[in-house]
Amino acid sequence: MAQIKDVAQQAGVSVASVSRVMAGHPGVSEATRQRVLAAIEALDYRPDLAARRLRSRRTDTIGLIVSDIRNPFFTEVSRAVEDVAYQHQLRVILCNADEDPEKEALYLELMRDENVSGVILSPTLPRLARFRPNDYSFPVVLVDRCDRDTVADAVVLDNVDSAYRLIAHLIEQNHRRIAFVYGATSATGRQRQEGYVTAMATHGLETLARAVPATVEAARAVAGELVGRQPLPDALVASNGLILLGLVEALREARLRVPEQIALAGFDNLPWTRLVEPGVTVIAQPTYDLGQATIELLLQRIAHPTQSVRRVVMRGELIERGSSARRGG
Repeated sequence: MAQIKDVAQQAGVSVASVSRVMAGHPGVSEATRQRVLAAIEALDYRPDLAARRLRSRRTDTIGLIVSDIRNPFFTEVSRAVEDVAYQHQLRVILCNADEDPEKEALYLELMRDENVSGVILSPTLPRLARFRPNDYSFPVVLVDRCDRDTVADAVVLDNVDSAYRLIAHLIEQNHRRIAFVYGATSATGRQRQEGYVTAMATHGLETLARAVPATVEAARAVAGELVGRQPLPDALVASNGLILLGLVEALREARLRVPEQIALAGFDNLPWTRLVEPGVTVIAQPTYDLGQATIELLLQRIAHPTQSVRRVVMRGELIERGSSARRGG
């Protein structure tokens, strides 16, 4: 098995030069870098990762802690993070916290024990409420979930604006009694509920909001209660894709026609939303871009620990489909 000294001999450089090339050090000439890379490929050299960890406080590993891997949003975010990590020859430890603060704490301890270079985190509400970047031995970038007063690197959707525009669209379509079902365990759901309340108040309409665990089952149960009452809501709106699916199931169980009897809208442009008849109106999140921007922000923080805190805010796209068609009258 080739060793680093063999690479140095093959390239005609010092061992230190090989180390600098492998570490991406800027003070290496292009000619030297190309010779070293050619020698690495010719010798099929693989660095001793364990030894590297012992010599350095940094590793070639980052952590990604998501709140619910069953949510397609986090599946897409994870894919983007992994894609960029692969380009930078980084490994990713993926953990699913299940919206459980205890599991979340356990995985953060794991990241410390693994001496990761940094962590991407979608925090639970309790952790977000007391989040301080300096409490961690590694850089942390928040994804999807961040309060206005949280001082931390973060990449988020403009949730208030997105929800406001979605509700305003329904109101423009002459829907007045609009029920909003949102996730109870995240800042994201709370912010989207804020946008809903603001839109309804702007148009002088009464609110009908229900907070639920962000699962299909919980959303289906609450939606069943909402459509089992009189008068029937003009529209049901979900704060994320899992909740939206629960609403669809509840409407089918109640045998209500969309949009003739009740309109439907929500967040996340999942494949099924355009396949079901008549197509579901949604706010499409730039999910892959969110994940990509998050890991790039983390890499910047790792490279420049003292740089100013940055927050990247992205805008959702309103996609109008048949489920929100204009109400007569």
